[in-house]
Amino acid sequence: MENDEKIKNKKVETYAEDMAKAIDGSEGSFIRKIIEEQERNEKEGLNSSSENRKRIAFVIFSILLIGCAIGALVFLFFFRKEMSTVDIGAQFVPIIYLDGTTFKEVDELTKDQISESILKEVSVTEIKDGGVVGVYLTSSKKIVGLRQFLNLITSSLDKNKIGFVSDNFLIGATNIGNKNLFILLKMRSIADVFDTMRSWENKMFNDLHGFFGVNIDSETSYLLTKDFEDGFIQNKNARILRDNDGKIVMMYIFINDTSFIVTNNEASVREIMLRISSGIIRK
Repeated sequence: MENDEKIKNKKVETYAEDMAKAIDGSEGSFIRKIIEEQERNEKEGLNSSSENRKRIAFVIFSILLIGCAIGALVFLFFFRKEMSTVDIGAQFVPIIYLDGTTFKEVDELTKDQISESILKEVSVTEIKDGGVVGVYLTSSKKIVGLRQFLNLITSSLDKNKIGFVSDNFLIGATNIGNKNLFILLKMRSIADVFDTMRSWENKMFNDLHGFFGVNIDSETSYLLTKDFEDGFIQNKNARILRDNDGKIVMMYIFINDTSFIVTNNEASVREIMLRISSGIIRK
């Protein structure tokens, strides 16, 4: 019995030793290679699975983006007529340098209401001493040009004869002692508009009296038919309408070959002349 037990133990020990030798030997190297190869395949399988998931996620995200883009295009196509638009403020270039700017909406206003609103706006606007402020009329959120302005006040000026007068004009006020209104126009040359302005004299006071604060009543009605006379303002030729006391009620002066001003104040003419001659438009 003891001998049989020894034989069994010897066989077990011999098998274990043989396995250890096999692992340590060339057979062991082969087995390790198989194990390492298996581990490497498992890692590559994991990496491949991760890459596949990324690709699937990218494809799904791309499909969603394309769907959103198509949906936006469909929405714009079917509902664009109902979409509201935002009006952009009209662009303008000041004729002269201004110390301030104000805008006055004149939709559905009469001629007298327009002049009254401008005078009121000037009276409440702060203007520094010697300063000039521009009053821009607007209609439907757009700047009113000269021709539209003449239509609004039902002017008698023949608009077919002012083709060389710029539509960009300026109604403004100076603050030199008092606030005084002026209207400044730009033209190609004096020769192009001189005759037209002379023919307008008969109706100029009737068209513009409200803008200079003159009411038509029994005491002023004679001015409607009174003639303008020649004169000099700041060494410039002027056409002047005076009342019975010799006070200037209205006048127009060709400041230079391309600038024309209507006002009732000589100090305003001087200031506008200085700003035009400086040729500086500050922003």
